[in-house]
Amino acid sequence: MEMLELAGKAHDESRQGEAYDPLVKETVLYKKRFYIESYGCAMNFADSEVVASILNAEGFGATRNEAEADLIFLNTCSIREKAEMTVRKRLTEFRSLKKKKPGMLIGMLGCMAERLKSQLLEEEKLVDLVVGPDAYRSLPALIGEAETGQKAVNVLLSRDETYGDIAPIRLDSNGVCAFVSIMRGCNNMCSFCVVPFTRGRERSRDAHSIIKEVEQLFQAGYREVTLLGQNVDSYYWIDEQKDETITFAKLLEKTALVSPLLRVRFSTSHPKDITDEVLFTIAKYDNICNYIHLPVQSGSNRILQLMNRTYTREWYIAKVNRIREILPGCGVSTDMITGFCTETEEDHRDSYTLMEYCKYDLAYMYYYSERPGTLAERRYEDDIPEETKKRRLQEIIALHRIHSLESMQRDVNKTFKVLIEANSKKSDSDWHGRTDHNKVVIFPKENYQLQKGDYVNVRINSCTAGTLLGTINN
Repeated sequence: MEMLELAGKAHDESRQGEAYDPLVKETVLYKKRFYIESYGCAMNFADSEVVASILNAEGFGATRNEAEADLIFLNTCSIREKAEMTVRKRLTEFRSLKKKKPGMLIGMLGCMAERLKSQLLEEEKLVDLVVGPDAYRSLPALIGEAETGQKAVNVLLSRDETYGDIAPIRLDSNGVCAFVSIMRGCNNMCSFCVVPFTRGRERSRDAHSIIKEVEQLFQAGYREVTLLGQNVDSYYWIDEQKDETITFAKLLEKTALVSPLLRVRFSTSHPKDITDEVLFTIAKYDNICNYIHLPVQSGSNRILQLMNRTYTREWYIAKVNRIREILPGCGVSTDMITGFCTETEEDHRDSYTLMEYCKYDLAYMYYYSERPGTLAERRYEDDIPEETKKRRLQEIIALHRIHSLESMQRDVNKTFKVLIEANSKKSDSDWHGRTDHNKVVIFPKENYQLQKGDYVNVRINSCTAGTLLGTINN
């Protein structure tokens, strides 16, 4: 995923001790304030909302102004080296801020926290607290320890923690779209990935708590939820009271049934696990979006085997064909890595031709960055020169731009149901929304009495490689 940033909102920065709770929509008095920045995948953003809820229950309010915060947290990602470099830079800046405010505490959350705990605490002295993804309930006690000058650490992984009973506080939400975590951890030991070591084994959240959270979001005015998991297709929970097994397809259906006005998305699917049952469930309900993120990582069977992806190029292509057979016009996106260990020009060509075949609507493309502690770091030599990695990356990016533009152009002169999410970033006189295929649409407000969360039919008149441009067609 592209790196993103999230910070808690304050209702009025000038009113000391007060903060706006976006869930209850009222100003309350808090004893201290916290500030959170999140980096990496959507799961980290969802985790930050859980952390906000835990802190809120202890009397801490969110702020967007880091200078007035009593607690500063970075929720971190270890997927790419660039992410870690950015976090280190921010920690250094926060340490300078702390010199002006000695009582301030700086903490690191998430995957990078688990991986670099001793180095950050002892060698570099950049943080006061280090808290892993499964240890957020211990935050109040850890903050108490840190306030006495002790270094507070909890990076223990859990086999059962899902935070299913904690109602997240939507820190930086548009009030329309929300993430809902349905599971944690990962059992897929992809050789390039650090997630199984930083987030632990896979476990599914109680389905009742998921649907309850979705219902509360809908009642609060949200009109889209994204069900999150490292591999949502392997969601599996047994309702012992009803003696019922809830698969991901059944959970998807239960979510769709909350209301026909609620759009449902999900991320991420693993090619080996997504089932026809899931595809037919999407086809059955109009409010489940026709968009699937299906990471491939490489188009070469040899590289896929080294990556431990457990499928072949042919299997993957067959799965894409099946998606388009059951869901004609379904948007499909992917992840692709160039320059993995021992990758040859022939392997790279295999990735290129797979992208030519699939013609993705959206793709997240990176060159390989070796991560300490992964299977690849222990087993293989990172032997592809960075210059070669970058050149191959640019080649697949150039190809994808052609496909992306073609995908957008196919939608010109068509009309789509669009969910209004916010004002356009460029003009308050335009709306920003998305189709159920996950394509961004910008269109003028005109004199229609519409607001965020409304659905509207938009005729597409033109496009760029990343945006559809249209007008209301009611």
